Amino acid sequence: MKIGILTLPLHTNYGGNLQAYALMTVLKEMGHEVWLINRQGARIPRWKLPLAIIKRLLMKYVLNKKDIEIFVEAKIRKEYSIISQYTQPFTEKNIQPQTKAAYSTRNLSRVVSRCQFDAIVVGSDQVWRPAYTSNIEDYFLGFLKSNKTKRISYAASFGTDEWGFSAEQEVQCAKYLKLFDAVSVRESSGVKFCNKHFDIDAQHVLDPTMLLEVSKYLELVEPVRNEAKAEGVLVYILDETSDKTAVIESVSNLLQKSIFRVNSKTEDKSATLQDRIAPPTEKWIKGFYEADFIITDSFHACVFAILFNKPFLVYGNQYRGVARFSSLLSMFDLTDRLIFSAKDFKSEEILKEINWENVNAILELKKREARVYLNNILK
Repeated sequence: MKIGILTLPLHTNYGGNLQAYALMTVLKEMGHEVWLINRQGARIPRWKLPLAIIKRLLMKYVLNKKDIEIFVEAKIRKEYSIISQYTQPFTEKNIQPQTKAAYSTRNLSRVVSRCQFDAIVVGSDQVWRPAYTSNIEDYFLGFLKSNKTKRISYAASFGTDEWGFSAEQEVQCAKYLKLFDAVSVRESSGVKFCNKHFDIDAQHVLDPTMLLEVSKYLELVEPVRNEAKAEGVLVYILDETSDKTAVIESVSNLLQKSIFRVNSKTEDKSATLQDRIAPPTEKWIKGFYEADFIITDSFHACVFAILFNKPFLVYGNQYRGVARFSSLLSMFDLTDRLIFSAKDFKSEEILKEINWENVNAILELKKREARVYLNNILK
């Protein structure tokens, strides 16, 4: 079966890239021909660009708005090529083949039509979070004209436990979702959302990164395996705060271990370009595999701590959505690893051993359920 995967645009987001890699790998192992549908964010059409540049020139030199960037598109492309110089090779090597890039719904419809997919799988990651997409209806396959193509979602995520759809989006997406052959979501809250807002019974499944065996990730690490071993407390924090720093210092002092990081200031536009360069994906994985303890506010960092059986602490990221953490940790009976402030920090919880035998048994069960779901619908 020829299958297209539709997920959020790939960039320097390790979790986003690895979930796409994992789902593609699993489907290929099942014997399918799998493509990534390369949906990119909206951009100004070429025919509108000269007008946009003239407008910026007027604003900068006539209205005296000095912070206006005239050739912003070229600036963004140049900066991204530098920032992604170590992560892009992973995508180019491991997440292939890909369709031509589509920057609009109309373009997406044409690209997919030419590919003649037997099935399209929407997911994983926060594909059903309107704030994260150019057009949320695309991720409910509103552009798809063919009635012969199977429509499937795998571990689609709303990202948060707060409803983010407008009334019009809700009506349209409900109409499109009723055309799906199978619907699965990544969070338990997503099951409730589908039932309440779309009148759809969705299945709760694992994030695709958890479907792969650990050995698969270690194969990716092989090229950097002999580099200096990472030891101590791995800190992977996306949104730094003084309260999180206090937690990090408390854990480091309690365990008497130094801290290390595997990320840069990629999203900090005030940082220098050199400081924003994202480390290679292989080194990111290696850091989690070799860490003695992990502190994070990232969903996929939490996933890899579980996969590699590493003791960890999650600082609930209210800004990016807590539902993802609570759902994942509840699934594995690990809710005691989640805190929301330094006041929640308890030394005894950090020192308490995790029952990895129980965690791994749950993981194997959920992996079997997920593969059954995919096998049944992709026959």
